Amino acid sequence: MLSPLPVLFYADQVQHRKYRRLYLPIGWLAIFNFIISTILHLTGIADYIETLFVSHTILLLTVFVVLFTFALDIKKEKKHRNLLAFTGLLAATISVMIEGISTYFVVSLSGIFVGIGMMILFSLNVLRTAENIHMMELRRQKKELAKRKRQIEKVSLQMIQTLSTTIEAKDEYARGHSHRVAEYAALIAGELGWNSEEIINLKYAAHLHDIGKIGIPNMLLNKPACLTPEEYSVIKEHTVIGAEILKNITLIPHVAEVARSHHEHYDGTGYPDGLAGEDIPLSARIVAIADSYDAMNSKRIYRNALPPEKIFEEIQNNRGLQFDPDLADIFLELLFDDRVHICEHCEFSEDDPELPFIENEIENFVSNVMSTIQTQEDSESFDFLTGLPMRSRGEKLTAQFMQQYSGCLIFIDMDNLKKINDIHGHKAGDRALKVLGTLLTESSQNSVVCRLGGDEFLLFIPETDKEQVTAFIQDLFEKFEHATSKDPEIQYASISAGLYLSTKGEPFEDCYSKADKALYHVKQNGKQGFFFYQQMELDFSEDEVTGKDLGLIAHALSESGRYNGPLNLDYREFAKIYEYMSHLNERYKHHCFLIMVTIDTAPGSVTYTENREYALACLKQAIHEKIRKVDICTRYSSMQYLLILYEPDETQIPKVIDRIFQYFDTLYAKKDFIPSYEYRPILHSND
Repeated sequence: MLSPLPVLFYADQVQHRKYRRLYLPIGWLAIFNFIISTILHLTGIADYIETLFVSHTILLLTVFVVLFTFALDIKKEKKHRNLLAFTGLLAATISVMIEGISTYFVVSLSGIFVGIGMMILFSLNVLRTAENIHMMELRRQKKELAKRKRQIEKVSLQMIQTLSTTIEAKDEYARGHSHRVAEYAALIAGELGWNSEEIINLKYAAHLHDIGKIGIPNMLLNKPACLTPEEYSVIKEHTVIGAEILKNITLIPHVAEVARSHHEHYDGTGYPDGLAGEDIPLSARIVAIADSYDAMNSKRIYRNALPPEKIFEEIQNNRGLQFDPDLADIFLELLFDDRVHICEHCEFSEDDPELPFIENEIENFVSNVMSTIQTQEDSESFDFLTGLPMRSRGEKLTAQFMQQYSGCLIFIDMDNLKKINDIHGHKAGDRALKVLGTLLTESSQNSVVCRLGGDEFLLFIPETDKEQVTAFIQDLFEKFEHATSKDPEIQYASISAGLYLSTKGEPFEDCYSKADKALYHVKQNGKQGFFFYQQMELDFSEDEVTGKDLGLIAHALSESGRYNGPLNLDYREFAKIYEYMSHLNERYKHHCFLIMVTIDTAPGSVTYTENREYALACLKQAIHEKIRKVDICTRYSSMQYLLILYEPDETQIPKVIDRIFQYFDTLYAKKDFIPSYEYRPILHSND
């Protein structure tokens, strides 16, 4: 009578209570039958044998329902997970049924078949339990492996993120760039209706979009002036390098595509592959807009952030050219509605409580390695002789200071260093350089100073005026003269300086060029002095500053001293030749001509310091190749050369200059500088 209860209970446990609603009525029916049969037996109305058929009916119903549900599960799940339980339950049920039927015939066998059925059920249940334990262990191991895999992937991602952050840390103007780009990209993706998982993956990809810059030289990443075409081609390689680094990252979908293609243009003019339109991956098109916006909206070493209206105009003008037009419209709408706001200090959250410790360990390790590398780079960027920063580091710091402060940029040149080296040796010249380096270090505690190379130095004094700078330079000149006078071998050393008073935010390259021109003005007038570029603007009109009046130049040349010979002429030696020629002209009626050749910047072109120096070198070579041995040449300023043509036919002068310019065009293929000239006859200084 009570056999259905353990059968139903066992089946219910094995099937995880799936059919409890079906089993409960049968169980209560069996209990109710037992109570009624017991009452009837105790009252003598009917004994258990007489009511046994009811119990058998309930037992048959139980067997049928349980076997049916087991068969249904096995067929539905297509697994044999409950096959052992089903077999054991079937054996026990059959034993109970045999036991029940036998009671009608042989009462002495009571309990034997039930015992056998229970033993079979117990044995099979032990096997099933062992199998379950094995499956649980496999699931635990699988879960642990999956957890470790996620940890390894996340740690790998954290290492890459740390490297990306370290690259940005090399330049304070790029710090946070990748994080901001990721947030802007997420805003666009949200407007497109992407789900949270897709947006998070895009943010991770955007966070790593510039990882390839780890393979770009620091001097190019931090260059204060505009890049040359050759340098720009090197910078563009960061997209290919980044894609190569990320090609095996499977945790983030499309991460390598974003790194490679975020500089592709919608019209096909981008790099590295020249993709166009929808051939550019959508994630890369989104990051392209976010990247460009942050670049325009951020301060750089060579310029300030662009005004919001200018940024809006740039994105609008490049809609369909650089940017996907639909994505550009979405971002412009975000800008118009003033919804482009991000948290600059928020970090990606992690759910795994064990992960942050591992990430911190990796981050500290990578940071320490990169810090060591950076320290080594910093030590190599200092000049051991003078103790001053070298050109690359000094120009970078100067450009940064000029973006933050007004002040004075000073170009300093040591005079007669070549003479000291030739007469007393390079050790004497090194002592002179060391004296100047020490004085600059001691005198410019709140300034930026560096050695440009050779005998040239650069100094920027922030928040100063003309009177203060004049006092500083005069004091520096006096200290240097006093220090060198004590050493007979370097007593001939002197210094000259060109100065430019700059305003906050002025481009470094323009200020550098103006200080250089002021220094050349000092050189033209006898060295050992200093001059402000602003004074040149007062003394001469704009045309005279760039072209100069040849009459004034001729007068300066005639006052420049004795003639020491024509070979390897510098400006002062050129001046002696000029004086000599003027005397010959007076005495022997020679007809010599003074010619000035000037390189002007082509309209609409951007001037680069490196291009300018290369153009001047090409012009020098062209002049030396095309003039005669009796003619003379010297560099006059940062953009000009002076020539003396001895006894030429005046009508042939244009042809001579044309030959020089044609050869210059052959040597210098770029079109950003245009040469010009003017000339006049050499007259005696009294004329």
